[in-house]
Amino acid sequence: MLAPALLGLALFFVYPLVASIVYSFTRYNQLQEPEFVGLLNYRFLFTQDPQIGAAVVNTLWFVVVLVPVRIVFALLVAGLLSRAKTATGFWRTLFYLPALVPPVASVVAFVFLFNPGTGPVNQVLRFFGIDGPLWFNDPAWSKPSLVILGVWVMGDIMIIFLAALLDVPRDLYEAASLDGANGAQQVRHITLPTIAPVIGFAVVTGVIAALQYFTEAAVASGVASGKATIGGGTAAQLGYPGTSLLTYTELLYQRGFANFQFGYASAMAVVLFVITAIVLVLTMRRISVFRAEADR
Repeated sequence: MLAPALLGLALFFVYPLVASIVYSFTRYNQLQEPEFVGLLNYRFLFTQDPQIGAAVVNTLWFVVVLVPVRIVFALLVAGLLSRAKTATGFWRTLFYLPALVPPVASVVAFVFLFNPGTGPVNQVLRFFGIDGPLWFNDPAWSKPSLVILGVWVMGDIMIIFLAALLDVPRDLYEAASLDGANGAQQVRHITLPTIAPVIGFAVVTGVIAALQYFTEAAVASGVASGKATIGGGTAAQLGYPGTSLLTYTELLYQRGFANFQFGYASAMAVVLFVITAIVLVLTMRRISVFRAEADR
């Protein structure tokens, strides 16, 4: 009975993982036989790749900023919707619908909306006498612009938080009110401990997605720079503007599928796998501490 699931796991997870580890010790371009080079790929990754520093910094920025911002806004919206008295179905649908928009379409729409010259956002700001920034064309504003996009498509997290909030027993709040607990104390000692597993799920999945952040950054770079293709080289400016949107997975894609350095790309993938595992272990431990503190 387990054979189909085990077969799928072996074919689509175990085999690619083992193959990536093996190829990471080789020079391989898919046109010639792999050539064993030992730790050369890892040595180049940690000491010589001129773009790896910017890619790592940008990726960690998305982990540290994008993930908490999305979770906080999703939790706030879910809290408001859980208290709505009228038109609840309409408001829930309204906040959830952006999550159904394909990532590429949402990025293209946002680049248009935030166009510094003709975009509606800067035109509205200009109407109020405010000079809007260059958004996706400014290295200082490109990542915050993607954070705004991430908040707009937070419906997937919001709907999970909403279900968790609606599942909190009402009698707990009533008992706390009778004991003199104010709203902040009820959130601190009732809401957060009850939905802590859901918050942990959102944090873990958010960290994984941020470490693998690719589509939004790659499409935004290509569209904002006026190029139609993704992957770097002469067809698109990698990480435009500057290297502000260059993420680790985007650089991995460029090394593997634009430069055909599959051995080096495999080494990058192995390092990403290890780092993701370490970050998730640390995150799970921190979540456990948070739950223990909340229970107190």
